[in-house]
Amino acid sequence: MSEPYAGKAAALDAADELAGLRAQFVLDDAVYLDGNSLGALPRSVPGRVEDVVRRQWGSLRIRSWEESGWWTAPERIGDLIAPLVGAAAGQIVVGDSTSVNVFKALVGAVRMAGEGRDEILVDATTFPTDGYIAESAARMTGCALRAVAPGDVTSALGPRTAAVLLNHVDYRTGRLHDLPSLTEAIHAVGAVAVWDLCHSAGALPVGLDEHGVDLAVGCTYKYLNGGPGSPAYLYVRHDLQERFDSPLPGWNSHEDPFGMRPSYAPATGAPRGRVGTPDILSMLALEAALEVWEGVSIETVRAKSLALTDFFLECVSAYVPEGRVEPLTPLAHAERGSQVALRCDDAGDVMKRLIERGVVGDFRHPDVLRFGFTPLYVGFGDVERAARVLAQTASVT
Repeated sequence: MSEPYAGKAAALDAADELAGLRAQFVLDDAVYLDGNSLGALPRSVPGRVEDVVRRQWGSLRIRSWEESGWWTAPERIGDLIAPLVGAAAGQIVVGDSTSVNVFKALVGAVRMAGEGRDEILVDATTFPTDGYIAESAARMTGCALRAVAPGDVTSALGPRTAAVLLNHVDYRTGRLHDLPSLTEAIHAVGAVAVWDLCHSAGALPVGLDEHGVDLAVGCTYKYLNGGPGSPAYLYVRHDLQERFDSPLPGWNSHEDPFGMRPSYAPATGAPRGRVGTPDILSMLALEAALEVWEGVSIETVRAKSLALTDFFLECVSAYVPEGRVEPLTPLAHAERGSQVALRCDDAGDVMKRLIERGVVGDFRHPDVLRFGFTPLYVGFGDVERAARVLAQTASVT
C-alpha cells in the first residue's frame, strides 16, 4: 500500500524548490515534526554563539555593546523578522518572553483605547498563558474580561470593547483564524487588535501592515528556529508608536537610557517596547538563525506547508485504519496553519511509540496528536514515513 505514496513523495521532493535549505540545519535520521514547539538548530548558530562568547564577551567585553552592536540588537533583529510577518522596518523590537510582550501589548492597547471602554475580549481557545495574562491585565486596567471563540468575536464586539487578544493559529488544532476580517471588525467598533503570532510567523504570510494590525507578539523558537527560550518580539504599528504607553517602562526604553534620570520619558519608535538589558547570547543566536531566511519567500514557504499537510492527511487516510484517528485541523487551506492535529483515544501512548520509532511529534492532553510541518527542513519523504509509522504504531494495542 505504501509504494504509490513513497513514489509520490520522491517526486514531490525532487520538485521542491526549498529542499536545499535542509542542509542548513542539524538533523538526524528521525522525522522531526515538532518544529511548532522547538525549531531545529541552524548550522550557522554554534559558530556564531562561540564567537559571541569567546571574542565579543571574552575579549572585547563591555566594548561589545558598541563595537559588536549589542545595544542595537533588539531593533536590528526585529527588522529581520519584519518581512516574515509583513511589516516594514522600525516596528518590531525583540526581547523578553511572549508572556511579557502579551502583557505589554494588552495593557498598552487598553490605554490607547481611551475612556469609556472597559472590556477586553480574549480568545477562548487561547494558549493558557495568554488567558492568564489577559485576566491580570483586566484587573490592572479595571476592565471586564470575556472569553469568546474567534468565530464569535464579531457579534461580541461593542462600544465598551477596548482590546481583543486573538491567536492567529490555534495551538491545539492548527486552525488558522481570519486575521484580516477580524481586525477590520475590531477596528469598526473603535477597539484595538492584538494578535499572537506564535504559531504562524515563519510558516505563512501574516500581513501585519497590509491588514492594519495594531499590536502583535510572537515567539522565535518555533518556525523561526531561534533556539530554546529565544527572545520574543513586539510589533507596534508605526502610527501608534507615540501613543503606546507600556506598563513596563524600563531604562532600556527611556529616551536617554544612560542619563539615569529619576523620571521616565519614553523613547521614540519601536525602542519604547524595550524594558531591561537584552539577553545577548540568545538574541545573537536568533540573529544567526534568521540567516536561513535570506532570499526565501514566505509565500513559497506557505505553498509548501499546505502541500506537506495535504500530503500527510492523504497518507494518513490511506494508511491508518478507518476510525483510529480523527483530523481536528481544518481541511480548507484558508483555515489551516502549518500543523495537523489528530484526535486519538490513546494519543499519549501512541506518541511515545512514534517517538521510539523515529517520528517526533507531540501530545496535547487529553487526546490530541500534534504534528508540526516546518517547510524549511521537512520533506515529503518525511511525511510519507511519518504516516506509515503512525499506521503501524496505531495498530499496537
